[in-house]
Amino acid sequence: MAKFESSIKTISSSQERVYEKLSDLNNLEAVKDRLPQDKVKDISFDTDTLSFNVAPVGQLTLKIIEREPCKCIKFESVNSPLPFNLWIQLVPVTDQECKIRLTINVEINPFMKAMVQKPLQDGLEKMVEMLSMVQY
Repeated sequence: MAKFESSIKTISSSQERVYEKLSDLNNLEAVKDRLPQDKVKDISFDTDTLSFNVAPVGQLTLKIIEREPCKCIKFESVNSPLPFNLWIQLVPVTDQECKIRLTINVEINPFMKAMVQKPLQDGLEKMVEMLSMVQY
């Protein structure tokens, strides 16, 4: 299992507000337009599931498997060439500010890790940057 972590970003909103928005995937409608259309296509979602087609990987489906109120949202891949899980971690700074970090754990061998490390890390950084810019 290989672990990849994003940098930590600060969000100018309370931990509770950020958690409420991110723990219901129906709220992705607000950020759908910010996704790179050349890389991410065919996005569909409901409260617990997110499906999309990402170049060059193909169709991916993520499902929320655990919610730890205001602290963590855990996802697991349902349909992916490489099994992985994704965690969104939230930590309060003040009543009106929190920090966010994304972590991916993926089941890959050392050879594959060398091939996917840079794209995965870049993808995590883009995701955390996008989530830090959302209006909560």
